[in-house]
Amino acid sequence: MDKERRCWLKEKIIEYLKKEHEYISGDEIASRLGISRQGLWKHIQDLKDSGYDIVAVPHLGYRLESSPDRLFALEIAYSLNTKFIAKKIHYFDYLSSTMDMAMQLGIQGASNGTLVLAESQTKGRGRLGRSWFSPKYKGIYFSLILRPNIPPSASPMLTLLAAVSICEAVKKIVSLDAQIKWPNDVFICNKKIAGILTEMNAEVDKVNFVVIGIGLNVNNDKKSLIAQATSLKEQAGQSISRILLLQELLRRIENNYSILEDKGVQAIIDKWRSFTLTLGRRVKVYCQDKHVEGAAVDIDQDGALLIRKDSGLMQKVFSGDVIHCR
Repeated sequence: MDKERRCWLKEKIIEYLKKEHEYISGDEIASRLGISRQGLWKHIQDLKDSGYDIVAVPHLGYRLESSPDRLFALEIAYSLNTKFIAKKIHYFDYLSSTMDMAMQLGIQGASNGTLVLAESQTKGRGRLGRSWFSPKYKGIYFSLILRPNIPPSASPMLTLLAAVSICEAVKKIVSLDAQIKWPNDVFICNKKIAGILTEMNAEVDKVNFVVIGIGLNVNNDKKSLIAQATSLKEQAGQSISRILLLQELLRRIENNYSILEDKGVQAIIDKWRSFTLTLGRRVKVYCQDKHVEGAAVDIDQDGALLIRKDSGLMQKVFSGDVIHCR
C-alpha cells in the first residue's frame, strides 16, 4: 500500500472517530474504508503510536479519547474547509527550513496553496539571513506556495496580506490585539510574536510562484524567548491550540488572497492600515550602510513605506530594518 493511500485511510479513520462521541464498531469503519479488520487494527496502532488516545472495547468498537498537540496533516485538514489552501500538506517532525523545502517543491511544480510545515527547524531563517528559533512542538513554522497572477513588483502585497491574516487569526482564536511593524513583523504589547519571509521565483514580467514563510511563537515559555520577543501563551496566560490557530490562519490567508484577486491591492492596504504599529511614528530605516529618518506617513500601492524627512521631502523605502523612535 502506497504512502498516500495510508495517509488517506488514517485521515478517514480519525474523521469517523471524531464524528462519533461514543464507540464506533470496527466492522463499520472497515466496511466504509473497504479494508479488513486486521488492516484497520494496524492503522489504529499507527495512530496510537503517533499520540492518539484510542480506546478499543470488545463488542463496542473504538472511541477517540484525545488527540496529540501535533500539526499532523490529518489534523489540519479536518474541518479546514478551504478551497485551495493546504489541500496538499507536507508535514515534517523537523526540517532544516520549510522555506528551502517549499522552494524546491515550487520548482518541481507544486500546486497553488501547497503547505509545508515542520514541528521544528534546525536552520529556520528570516529576512537578511537571520535565524528563527524554532523549538519543537511550541510554535507554528510553515511555508506556503502561492501562484498569484500578479507582476513581480506587486509581490510585497503578499507579505502585507500574510501579516494581516496573522493579526485576524490571533484576534479570532486568542482574543488578543496584534499589530504589524512594517514590513514583516507582528507584535503584541510591543514585543514580537511572528515574522514573515517572502521569496519569489519569477521572470522579468511574470511570477512563477511565491513562497510565504511564517514563524509564530505560540506556546513558547518566557525563558526560551529573547527579550524583544513574546508568545501567545505568555500574553494570554494559558496554552493555545496550535491546530485551531493554524487552521484559522490558513482560512484568513485564503480569504485575503481572494480579496486581493477580486478587489485589488487597495483592499489589502486598507486592512493593513488598521493593524499598523508603524504609521504615524517617527522611524529610522536602515538599509545596508544607509539610513532614512523621519515620520512614517503611509505605504503606497507597492507596499513601500513613505517617510517624510525633516526637510519636508518624501522618500519611498522598499525594504530595511525599522526602528520606532517614538
